[in-house]
Amino acid sequence: MAPPTREAVANLIPELKAQLGQLVAIPSISVLGFPAETRPALLDAFEHVARLFADAGVTALEPLELPDTAPVYRGEIQAPRGAPTVLLYSHYDVVPVGDEDKWESPPFEATERDGAIYGRGTADTKSNILMHVGAIRAWKGKPPVGIKIVIEGQEEVGGGAFSTFPTIRPELFEADAMVIGDMGSVRPGVPTLTIALRGMMAVTVEVRTLGGPKHSGQFGGAAPDALLTLIRALGTMHDENGDVAVTGLRREPWTGASYSDDEFRRLSETLPGVPFLGTGELGERIWSGPALTVTGIDVLPVESAVNAVVPFARAKVSGRIHPQQDPLEAQAALVHHFERLEPYGVSLVVHTAETGSGFAAETGGPAYAAARDALAEAWGAETVSIATGGSIPLVNYLQQAAPRAEMLLLGTTDGFANIHAPNERVLVDEFEKAVFAEADFFGRYAEAFSS
Repeated sequence: MAPPTREAVANLIPELKAQLGQLVAIPSISVLGFPAETRPALLDAFEHVARLFADAGVTALEPLELPDTAPVYRGEIQAPRGAPTVLLYSHYDVVPVGDEDKWESPPFEATERDGAIYGRGTADTKSNILMHVGAIRAWKGKPPVGIKIVIEGQEEVGGGAFSTFPTIRPELFEADAMVIGDMGSVRPGVPTLTIALRGMMAVTVEVRTLGGPKHSGQFGGAAPDALLTLIRALGTMHDENGDVAVTGLRREPWTGASYSDDEFRRLSETLPGVPFLGTGELGERIWSGPALTVTGIDVLPVESAVNAVVPFARAKVSGRIHPQQDPLEAQAALVHHFERLEPYGVSLVVHTAETGSGFAAETGGPAYAAARDALAEAWGAETVSIATGGSIPLVNYLQQAAPRAEMLLLGTTDGFANIHAPNERVLVDEFEKAVFAEADFFGRYAEAFSS
């Protein structure tokens, strides 16, 4: 069968946009544990996804029904003789809408304006589900590669019981390559492969100095202040430039593409005149180096403040780490950093919290070569490589289940898509190019695999 043309893919887009709108209209917000109140919408989305793939020519397999977890859709198209198999992944759940007053159009009503489709889940990541559907339709349901489809419904809350399931039943996920449809371009118009994901770890730090609060007039100046002690400890995590100063956390130069300073200021909403934290290239600071953030602190709010020396204070520190660093190793380094401190002579108590492994792709295989060429052809520009600070724990478990599979992280979205924020959107042009690129990838990869 001849490879799909741009014109053939363009002819698919009106129907794909309409079906994206139908999927966006389902408020498939996930909550950890798959509680009863979330089930109608999530099950509706699951059934809608199943119909989309059935109409594209995919054979439905038994869904994965796991404890306290939204059902996972599975489908397949058998590989032609001698052809590779590609697993296509995405998710049908979304995050809550947040402050609805900040939306310019209803969040669960796909609204097209100025070349973009707005709505919760348009970019993250229902358009990527339609990318998979469209790429299969472009081959009229008979692509030159085998296809496995895996679409989950709780990615936004950690995946539930599915997150580690691939390592329990690895035979279900065997593939030569995997396309993780939950990413996109670093900026519109730039074809992009995400080749690394930061890992993460966290700790809590506690300080107790007094049996209870004491009048600051009578005791302040000598009675040890727990909050001052904690602040002094937290301040040691960075040097005077804002670079992480904890020994044992890996940092290396980033050699791929990255944001410009102006783009990052806009994306991070850093206020005018406020400098960025740290030194070095942006990619090194946000992707291939560590970041330590105080994400919470327990102390009386200003509105409730009293003139008393604080007896107890606690903070949570979240760390994002080099994609290839062991998160337990990084966590141990942070624990050691705090435990060796005795600010004002006071010992700290450190508790370990959650961890998550990063990911670094092997990029030298035939699937990567085919994907780079397909993306470049679709966008008419050289394909670049980036990383991301967010983690997708399932990627590591899929890699463990199919260790020889090449992992391709790509998709329809872009760095300015407002995912998890008001006015989330996907650009129609990026969407169309992503569909064409994935369809083209199937053909290029089949040819490269057989040669």
